[in-house]
Amino acid sequence: MAKKKKEITASHKVSNQSKAYIENAGVVLDQEITSTLEKNYMPYAMSVIVSRAIPEIDGFKPSHRKLLYTMYKMGLLSGNKVKSANVVGQTMKLNPHGDMAIYETMVRMTRGNEALLHPYVDSKGNFGKAFSRDMAFAASRYTEVKLAPICAELFRDIDKDTVDFVDNYDNTMKEPSLLPVTFPSILVNSNTGIAVGMASSICSFNLEEVCSTTIELIRNPEHDLSLTLKAPDFSGGGQLIYDPEEMARIYRTGRGSFKVRARYHYDSKNNCLEVTEIPPSTTTEAIQDKVVELIKAGKLKEVSDMRDETDLSGLTLAFDLKRGTDPEAVMQKLFKFTPLEDSFSCNFNVLVAGTPRVMGVRELLLEWIAFRSMSVKRRVFFDLTKKKEKLHLLKGLEKILLDIDEAIRIVRETKEEQEVVPNLMIGFGIDEIQADYVAEIKLRHLNREYILKRTEEIAQLKKDIDEMEGILDNEKKIKQIIISELKDVAKKYGQPRKTLLLYSEDVKRYEEDDGVEDYPVNLFFTREGYFKKITPQSYRMSSEQYLKDGDKVISHVESTNSVNLLFFTNCGQVYKARACDFEDTKASALGDFIPAKLGMDEGENAKFMVATSDYSGFLLFFFENGKVSKVSLKAYETKTNRKKLINAYNTKAGSALVEVAALTEDREMMMTASGGRILIFHTGALAEKTTKDNQGVQVMTLKKGDVVERAAEYQEGDLKDPHHYTAKNIPSRGGIPPMENLILDEK
Repeated sequence: MAKKKKEITASHKVSNQSKAYIENAGVVLDQEITSTLEKNYMPYAMSVIVSRAIPEIDGFKPSHRKLLYTMYKMGLLSGNKVKSANVVGQTMKLNPHGDMAIYETMVRMTRGNEALLHPYVDSKGNFGKAFSRDMAFAASRYTEVKLAPICAELFRDIDKDTVDFVDNYDNTMKEPSLLPVTFPSILVNSNTGIAVGMASSICSFNLEEVCSTTIELIRNPEHDLSLTLKAPDFSGGGQLIYDPEEMARIYRTGRGSFKVRARYHYDSKNNCLEVTEIPPSTTTEAIQDKVVELIKAGKLKEVSDMRDETDLSGLTLAFDLKRGTDPEAVMQKLFKFTPLEDSFSCNFNVLVAGTPRVMGVRELLLEWIAFRSMSVKRRVFFDLTKKKEKLHLLKGLEKILLDIDEAIRIVRETKEEQEVVPNLMIGFGIDEIQADYVAEIKLRHLNREYILKRTEEIAQLKKDIDEMEGILDNEKKIKQIIISELKDVAKKYGQPRKTLLLYSEDVKRYEEDDGVEDYPVNLFFTREGYFKKITPQSYRMSSEQYLKDGDKVISHVESTNSVNLLFFTNCGQVYKARACDFEDTKASALGDFIPAKLGMDEGENAKFMVATSDYSGFLLFFFENGKVSKVSLKAYETKTNRKKLINAYNTKAGSALVEVAALTEDREMMMTASGGRILIFHTGALAEKTTKDNQGVQVMTLKKGDVVERAAEYQEGDLKDPHHYTAKNIPSRGGIPPMENLILDEK
């Protein structure tokens, strides 16, 4: 009974705990964000940076290195190809990720995929294409692979302690931390990766050019890279638009971008453009999608049909042209509006000793030279150690030569096996290693001929050892070995450039002809925000303007139908349009209401209009507080077709805008204040700004309560005695004219 009561109590206790747990569910506990980031996010970020996305100095990410090393250990550097599924399965011993992740890594390195300038995997079967987004690769059970011949340069002497080996993820195997590459593979094949907070994008260069440049850098660290390393080279070919200044910046900093164009030819028989090479940063599907978009929008009327004719012979995109079309003009248009001309952004971010560093080409190659020098030294030291060990054994064998019969007698008369080695050591004065070696010699080899042949190697071994010790003591000899290996690699695997160079000044650009009919027009803008475009003929027939009650024309400009118009609003914004956007009208019409026509915000009104054909000259912004801002018209020019710019002028000073004047050159301007004072000043006294919303410079000094009411260009004869009002220095108060001296009425 007591036991049962105890069980009930325990059960009740558990029930209460569960109840308490449920009651506290969903409680938000305060914790420091820095602590959470440090414990949860930072380890993940560092793992992605150090062990996944950023390549190391040997040119490989861990996934690439594990896959290639697995294939090397499988003996795939020679022999026949094996099924890709077999390789993927074996790689899982080093790379504990899904089979598809490993297989996709392999796909990009194959010859069939055509992503790399020098593929590392020789392939058979369908591996898709780097230039296609939708062309899928076959499953791993259908395809076959082996290592490409160039991989012999990745693993040369890897078994001679040239690089460090580390445990795999479950400590059952060893794998190399780096590969002892004999050439700068980091620059020979392109490599991209996105980590956490950083990325890497390394373009590929021609193998021969890279090897030549590295050799010259070994000989002279100040070597001019542009003499031997012309520009990047891509597996897909194309035409690189070469800008010497930009390329020098990439070589120096490791950052920058350049444009690559497609290569094409014109088939006059079929009136067809055929694109055979495209930029590395795009795909055939992306190009086709953009062309279709242009055709639907009516911007590419010259193309009647488009086909993807890619087959086993290679990539081909065909564009059928309409009769009478200029193929060169169409191609320039395609370059401008489609990815047939695309940018490649460089970011040479590489892990060096576990630390990500963005380096220029020179620094990157010097870092590789240091890495390769250490690998060569380790290889020489390994061989030296082996030869010293062999020499030591042969010296012991040489002593046996003095009396073979004595050696046989010692072995025969020794009662216990474990005493053979000590007895030989005593009998011939050799150490344990030498005695053990002698004791293991087969009976058939205990003849003078065998021993003489072996001991003849001693002289050669001594010579080799002296030579190797000389190499380790002489940095120049190490560098000479690297140079020799680089020459061999360039000779064996070098190939002509695939990407042609086009100098930027020789590149033809598409000049857009928007088909706008250009003719003279009169442009009118009113105080209430109405705009009229009237032809000279219509204006001559009737010049009397129809306006709303209380409205008046504040701007009249004689210009052309293609002129650009800037409408400045009371909210500090500017709306851009062209005269051709408006219909021709008559003076008797009210005109277009600009806020409605350009879709301005509620409560926003157009206050001033400026017309410009090429954005040359500058604008003057006159404020009520006497300040004037001089801004270059180029500040309002945009490469994209933006219709609205914010912060068009300063609105934070709390002073209203009085007038906007557009000038092509400096001249005299006249400001009139509410108190009657007039100031004439020369605009050359003001510094031109590129910042649109600058506060301006105090030009007119005002009395308390006065504001600037008007501003206009000063014309000769506007005032009698203009020197009385002209400012010698700014700011200036100007002068008050007698009423009889004022010739012109208010404008």
